[in-house]
Amino acid sequence: MRIKLTVAYDGTNYCGWQIQKNGITVEEVLNKALSKFFAEEITVIGASRTDSGVHALGNVAVFDANVTMPPEKISYAINNILPDDIRIQKSEKVSDDFHPRYCDTRKTYEYKLYNAQFPDPIQRLYSRFVYFHLDEKKMHEAAQYLVGEHDFKSYCTPKDDVENTIRTIYYINVEREGNLVKIRINGNGFLYNMVRIIVGSLLKVGMGMIPPEEIKNILEAKDRTKAGHKAPACGLTLVEIEYL
Repeated sequence: MRIKLTVAYDGTNYCGWQIQKNGITVEEVLNKALSKFFAEEITVIGASRTDSGVHALGNVAVFDANVTMPPEKISYAINNILPDDIRIQKSEKVSDDFHPRYCDTRKTYEYKLYNAQFPDPIQRLYSRFVYFHLDEKKMHEAAQYLVGEHDFKSYCTPKDDVENTIRTIYYINVEREGNLVKIRINGNGFLYNMVRIIVGSLLKVGMGMIPPEEIKNILEAKDRTKAGHKAPACGLTLVEIEYL
């Protein structure tokens, strides 16, 4: 039986999702917990390979196992084994040919900026601190140039195995709630470091370093060196993956 998991985690103590040699990952911890519970070797397939330090409220993974209990009860059982910074939000049966990465989806990410004179220690693991005043209205204006189907070559870190850099962004909202500036972005897929580089570029707008319309010029240049720096991982959360 193939089981789909919706997984939330605090990425602070993990070297990302995907198993690697240089440290512990979310995928590794899930595999161990599932293998222990089902008394067989389990290897999950994840939908989004989030980077080191990135958080998630709704990443998705699937696995195959000999399941005798109701699928919806698996989340309760596995959560008793997992560490406190990883929690399964939902478990459900899916078709045997369901693959979390090879389906049409809409993904939602949120990036938080803590904009104040001094840092808030409670926010330090889940936002980027910025002491320069940010104009969130100009950032929102600039972000609208990225909505739609575009070649986002300027806004990603190049990878040899990725030839197509065209993606569709359905919406980007930039809003302030007190000292928190939240950038929420929804699209059909994201390139390597794409959201963090977009945030780094919008920060330049927010600080008055470039006008909002420069975001469009950067997009059209198809040149990574024209965009802003890559924002730190800690401010980024994968909020949801919607399967269409």
